[in-house]
Amino acid sequence: MAAIGIHLGSSCACAAVYKDGRADVVANDAGDRVTPAVVAFSEKEEIVGLAAKQNRVRNLSNTVVKVKQILGRSSGDPQAEKYIAESKCSVTEKNGKLAYEIDGKFVSPEDVAKLIFRKMKETAQFALGSDVNDTVITVPFDFGEKQKNILGEAAKGAGLNVLRLIHEPSAALLAYGIGQDSPSGKSHVLVYKLGGTSLSITVIEVNSGLYRVLSTTADDSVGGTCFTEALAQHLASEFRRCYKNDVRGNPRAMMKLMNSAEVAKHSLSTLGTANCFVDSLYDGMDFDCNVSRARFELICSALFVKCIEAIKKLLEQVGLGTDDISKVVLCGGSARIPKLQQMIRELFPNVDLLNSIPPDEVIPIGAAIEAGILLGREQVFSDNDMLSVECSAKDILVKALDQSGTDKFLVVFPSGTPLPARRQHTLEAPGGISSVCLELYESLEKGPVKEDERFAQIVLQDLDVKAEGLHRILTILTMKRYGKQKY
Repeated sequence: MAAIGIHLGSSCACAAVYKDGRADVVANDAGDRVTPAVVAFSEKEEIVGLAAKQNRVRNLSNTVVKVKQILGRSSGDPQAEKYIAESKCSVTEKNGKLAYEIDGKFVSPEDVAKLIFRKMKETAQFALGSDVNDTVITVPFDFGEKQKNILGEAAKGAGLNVLRLIHEPSAALLAYGIGQDSPSGKSHVLVYKLGGTSLSITVIEVNSGLYRVLSTTADDSVGGTCFTEALAQHLASEFRRCYKNDVRGNPRAMMKLMNSAEVAKHSLSTLGTANCFVDSLYDGMDFDCNVSRARFELICSALFVKCIEAIKKLLEQVGLGTDDISKVVLCGGSARIPKLQQMIRELFPNVDLLNSIPPDEVIPIGAAIEAGILLGREQVFSDNDMLSVECSAKDILVKALDQSGTDKFLVVFPSGTPLPARRQHTLEAPGGISSVCLELYESLEKGPVKEDERFAQIVLQDLDVKAEGLHRILTILTMKRYGKQKY
């Protein structure tokens, strides 16, 4: 029996199949192992993948990109508002939910994701030559319950039997069999994922074959697109220098430069120079320019520094040094960039840098291995089965008062807490009041907790009023799998 592992990223999707004890990424109908997560709509059909991406210049307002960024989000969400502001395809609210408005019709983000999942399913089935529906889907570590459910439902809507949703960092470790080769040892592994639209870094403690997330960080201000944009701006400057015309205010011309810059960026991961040619870039003029790898690295030097500084900040937060990390796993297509790999090696001179699997294929391969384990058709690891433990994605905090009466927040479930979990907390309040409020917050940030991060509020009324002293109320909080809480 075979199974599929699917990774739906913001910019690309990738499918791997597990069969006969092996997990391998499969190529799509264009011969590519990675499929652009782009869907274009026309009057007669929906086009998914490379063809939709290539025709985006001509069909900009009807082409959906980066749908993963808006899945499970609602209007008013800062991430959703940022996405809406940047989207060339109109996003509006319909019946209380966000939807794309395309030629007078409304298309939900879930339906777009469903089309991409269907494409990945067809890709896997064509490669295997048979029907296969059993699938493990990967999700970012910071996805909430609603986002996970919607992603799972989209996959089911595409005809897939979802065996499990697995966090992307865990899938990366599974791809390399980390924790299985020496299950009795304890080590720290850093998973570095630089995708098309964001950077995420996770530190995982591996102990007796179990994975425990110690800390994670995500930054959507840096990603592969940032490198492409920097190179496209350089090309625009070169065009202005040669032809005395500035195309930066021309969206169509800049889209053409972005496409050319992306191809050149990929080429520079393996070659010393790349040619950027754009047919009829502006006013009928063609543009031809060579870019060296050294020039590209100079153009993007600030981005490289930002990518490395994020590692240092995360290690500082978790209280670990570079020598405490035993392995670094590279994920995401942009982690292929040689300069970035060089800088990571310099930061971890005595650490194994795992990049033998192409970084953009690591996560789907890990998902396919997990699918194989769940089906139980093959023993992927010789003596020990993999045990997957759900962990909390965010810090869960309770609001309290200090001696001066100022609000303070106490962490009751740190991010990375294995689930299910149970904690006790003594709620204190002045004895002269008859009601007490228990407020719970969830946060990924290490800074001040924000009011809009509150997700639960419980009011206890009709308490006996005391002339002196405090109310001390023992509260028991439990968190189930998938982040469901009870009090």
